[in-house]
Amino acid sequence: MVDRNVYVAGAAGAAVTVLALVVFAFVFPVDWVVALVDQLDTSLLSAALRLSVPIAFAALGGIFAEKSGVINIGLEGLLIASAFTSIAVAWALQGSVEPSTAAWAGFGAAVLASTLLALLFAVVTIRYEADQIIAGLAVWLVALGFAPFASQIVWDSVNSPAVPTLNNWVVPGLVDIPVLGPAVFDSNPTVYLMLLAVPVSWYVLNRTAFGRWVRASGENPKALDTAGVNVTRVRYASVLLSGVFSGVGGAGLALGQVGQFIGSGQTMVSGRGWIGITAYLMGNYNPIGAFASSFLFAGLNALQFRVQQISELNIAPSLVQMVPFVAVIVVLALVGKTRIPDAAGDHYESGDD
Repeated sequence: MVDRNVYVAGAAGAAVTVLALVVFAFVFPVDWVVALVDQLDTSLLSAALRLSVPIAFAALGGIFAEKSGVINIGLEGLLIASAFTSIAVAWALQGSVEPSTAAWAGFGAAVLASTLLALLFAVVTIRYEADQIIAGLAVWLVALGFAPFASQIVWDSVNSPAVPTLNNWVVPGLVDIPVLGPAVFDSNPTVYLMLLAVPVSWYVLNRTAFGRWVRASGENPKALDTAGVNVTRVRYASVLLSGVFSGVGGAGLALGQVGQFIGSGQTMVSGRGWIGITAYLMGNYNPIGAFASSFLFAGLNALQFRVQQISELNIAPSLVQMVPFVAVIVVLALVGKTRIPDAAGDHYESGDD
């Protein structure tokens, strides 16, 4: 059964959007309203799906880790590490192999790099029982510092050159479906992976033995240990999954959207890992709810990019850029309390160690 908060989050997001449009219609001139409504088309939906990729994958990874009892707030760092690795490998291979091969090699390397970094985080927090919040912050800060530093060494700049990217996959027949067809079935491979990963993650967590172990590890690890399941191994597997998902998200951002690594400021990731954490909290640790929250933020983000280009709307860009974040705060307030797993953040020594 799908969690009630999924419906609440979806309804709250839709309500906020409709309310904003109604207020906009009454407060602002008609030509402003018409200009805004004109932006609601198939390409906006496609952009929203594409922008959802790094956020949704980070959220899925965070769900598995925290459901098992390990709070991984280093998702931002995992996205940065995987984004940099994907570009570095694709750049190193371009010219010697086919562009698509270089891009997919970068994709695989990104997932591997993120998983290894997640493994390091798991060893520090599970085996050596380091504070999970501090360790997660360390992962983020190390990635935030190392990626631009490595970029400076490799490319003499914090920003990389352009590299081959992942080409869109077109599904014949389905792409001709009105509205949804061009938006969904003419997309980057990482969009398809996201749309597959969300229901699969829900099924694994709610309909498989491993999912039950993950949930028990985060709720009552003693009971799971008594049942003969090694809590430590379950937590390691869950944290590694967070690394795999974040690797896909970071590679999707770098190779599916930008086509280069940007290391200035907060890097090209620019807080998407933190938004991913917010997304799964909004969805109450439900993969479907987390995706809905990610899509809401990504859709509003895509819309604000377009709004800034509308000459009829004489609105300060800084004000427009606030819209997605304000909407997230409003939806969080409407969703209400999120239930955190009882043993999240607690260390546990399995009896089989």
